[in-house]
Order: sequence, then C-alpha cells, then structure tokens
Amino acid sequence: MIIYNVTVNVEKEVENIWVNWMKEIHIPDILATGFFHDHKMLRLLNETEGEGETYAIQYFTDELNKLEKYMTEEAPRLRDEHNKKFQDKCVSFRTFLETV
Repeated sequence: MIIYNVTVNVEKEVENIWVNWMKEIHIPDILATGFFHDHKMLRLLNETEGEGETYAIQYFTDELNKLEKYMTEEAPRLRDEHNKKFQDKCVSFRTFLETV
C-alpha cells in the first residue's frame, strides 16, 4: 500500500475552522479525484515545540503511479485552494510512504 501523508501545523485561532473544512470539503475533494481509496486524519499527541496543533492526514492508494498522477494532475489545484483559505495560518510538509 502507498500512503500520501500530509503533516500540517495549524495555528490555534483557526484550528476548529480548519478541521471542519478539512473534513467537510478538502478531504472529500481529494478522495473524489479517484486516486485514493481511503484516508485517516490524525492529531499528534506528543507536540514538542512551537504553537498550534499538528495533524497528519494520510491518503491510501494501491499504486505508486496513482499517487504520481495525483501529484501532477490534481494536487496543485487542491493545494492552492488550501493556501488561499488559510494563507499563513498553516505550515505543512508531505511524505510518500510504503507499507512493508
């Protein structure tokens, strides 16, 4: 299984709005692309430094080429939507994982 992991640190002042938007709009939009068959949204419990809360959103697919196609065909548009909505209130990074 291939996992597309997006880790996001969200400022406290927008956290509830961000969580609701992710659950109601952004995650469903990503799943609607057809490249992923499932997801999980997790909150880190062992925050060590910085302010805000950190979340990891994991999207699951069965083929690396699906992830690659998502990254070229859909990710730029969806990332722009997120950035426009939350501008400088979130910091994120992405990793690609494979189950072993």
